[in-house]
Amino acid sequence: MGGRGWCILGIDPIPVEVITTPGRLFPLDADTALLRLPANTGHGHEDGAQCIACAMRTDVRALLFDLLEGARQGLRPPFKRVVVDASAVPDASVVIAALQGKLPAQALRDHTVARLFYLAGAD
Repeated sequence: MGGRGWCILGIDPIPVEVITTPGRLFPLDADTALLRLPANTGHGHEDGAQCIACAMRTDVRALLFDLLEGARQGLRPPFKRVVVDASAVPDASVVIAALQGKLPAQALRDHTVARLFYLAGAD
């Protein structure tokens, strides 16, 4: 169903817009959460090198799940859409593939994200 047309636990599916163009402006409002994915971590290794700490900082599904849990627990304002700024990420196609369900799930949270969020667009 692509995330649209159903409701789980009273939560409407949440659209996600991905920005891949550096410097592109996107309108934000009170109902929009913003995620910025970093280019690198400063850990002293080359960009793109395998590092579990770095992987968590750019795992869009883990970050979306954390946003959802924060709102559920009252730790952050509720939101109705998300803008992901992936313009600094070396390969934004991985971010888009994760949101389209083209990457294997790494944890149960990835299934929750697949059911509650959908890719509404990417530039």
